[in-house]
Amino acid sequence: MDKTQKYDRQLRLWQASGQTALESSKVCLVNGTATGCETLKNLILPGMVLAEKQSIFVDNNNKINIIKSNLYLGIGSFTILDGKTVEASDIGNNFFLDAESIDAPRAERVAILLQELNDDVKVITTDLHEKPLLKLSEILWNAKIPLIVVRTVGFVGYIRVVLPEHTGNVYFNTNVVETHPENISDLRLDTPFPALLEYAKTFDFEKIDSLEHNHIPFVVILLKYLEQWRNEHGNKLPSTSAEKNAFKQAIISGKRVPDEENFDEALAGAWKACSVTKIPSEVERIYNDAACSNISFESSSFWIIARAIHDFVENEGHGLLPLAGSLPDMKADTQSYVALQTIYRQKAKEDIASVRAHVHKILSSIGRPIDFISNQEIESFCKHAAFIKVIRYRSLQEEYITSPKKSEIARWIRDPNDNIVHYLLIRAIDQFYERYQRYPDAATLDEEDGGNESEFINFKSIVTRLFNDYGIKEIPSHVDDFIHETCRAGGSEIPNIASLLGGLVSQEVIKIVTRQYIPIDNTTIFEGIKSTSTTYSL
Repeated sequence: MDKTQKYDRQLRLWQASGQTALESSKVCLVNGTATGCETLKNLILPGMVLAEKQSIFVDNNNKINIIKSNLYLGIGSFTILDGKTVEASDIGNNFFLDAESIDAPRAERVAILLQELNDDVKVITTDLHEKPLLKLSEILWNAKIPLIVVRTVGFVGYIRVVLPEHTGNVYFNTNVVETHPENISDLRLDTPFPALLEYAKTFDFEKIDSLEHNHIPFVVILLKYLEQWRNEHGNKLPSTSAEKNAFKQAIISGKRVPDEENFDEALAGAWKACSVTKIPSEVERIYNDAACSNISFESSSFWIIARAIHDFVENEGHGLLPLAGSLPDMKADTQSYVALQTIYRQKAKEDIASVRAHVHKILSSIGRPIDFISNQEIESFCKHAAFIKVIRYRSLQEEYITSPKKSEIARWIRDPNDNIVHYLLIRAIDQFYERYQRYPDAATLDEEDGGNESEFINFKSIVTRLFNDYGIKEIPSHVDDFIHETCRAGGSEIPNIASLLGGLVSQEVIKIVTRQYIPIDNTTIFEGIKSTSTTYSL
């Protein structure tokens, strides 16, 4: 089957460039658990090609190790690493294992069934041992390889994106160009450029017949009445509610019949004409960022283009970003619409050409070849210049050891409805495993059978120490129920929670690989009983 047909649905979401990025990506899945398999399934189905190259980590004793946890995804290779064999309990929560898999290497069995989902995919299996999360995260952080950590414990899910600032391969940095906003149209009604003004003047509202009047593009209508307003009000835009209502009344007065759709579109878009075109404050901070100001040979293409656009704004742009060049649908005859569309596109091309000249000048100044950045990348950046996003993540070492958000966590934990409690309990259950080499045994908590509470006591002692590290000297009473439930769940995975988390994590991987849409800002906790989720920048 032709690729365009086979992957038509995802091509609509992230286009050919995104699909190409997915197919050339390399992902390493550590541990073929239910959550891991669900994630990998969602990455295989869009056609991600799995490479045979492997990432392995060797300790000082030259032993190959892997980390301890449910799932870690790191761009760099596409391999399943799992040193465990399939047990009967795995069959109950992992749809990619069957009865014939028992006692077989879990990575091998998982790979066989996953590979059946897409014949363009090849999965490589490896039998490795465990190693602490912090060790692997440190290795990946220093190597500038993204890491996604996901855990499911009973009804709770945890996702942590660990994405270092990357100045090399553009696919893996924290800078997003194509954020996919709902609307990227930039009509420049308050600051019309010469070609647009000249086109608007070709419409004589008084002399044209009713059919032509009914097909005047709403952009032209707004420009006419905005010019009229400014001539009468000292070149100022309507600003107060009264002025905006008066402006709308002027537009209504221009109707020849009550149901002229183009005038109704102008009324709906009147707020655009009353709004001053300016650079969004969040985006302006990016263009004024130190990484944008201090361009060097090591700078990524993102920051080089950002600097070029900054220079464009200061010069040819006269304080404005490059024009996106997109025009929304509107009530108009074909000739008028195409003519208007051509005017906007031509202006966008002129702005792109100016930005490209700045890019080439910058590349020459830092000793980079002109073709280091493609024209396609410059064009995409200019089109989305008002919507770019930069997210800077903390390393796990900084989060766990330095804990810059200690005071905030201590405050959040007092709220019985805040999901932050699950973050600390997942940390505690890992510490329990480190001490006892197993997760809490839920059977010991069966109160109906008079089971002892020693497991709960042991687990709570670890929780207490962890809370103390965060300055929480006395555990709030409502936390006891969460401790008991986490202890009872142990390290278990529930299939529906694993499936949900697998879907969420695969989305994050796709965002990172394609550099499209906005990824999670650090940590997200999902609470399945109440069906709530919270994102924390920890």
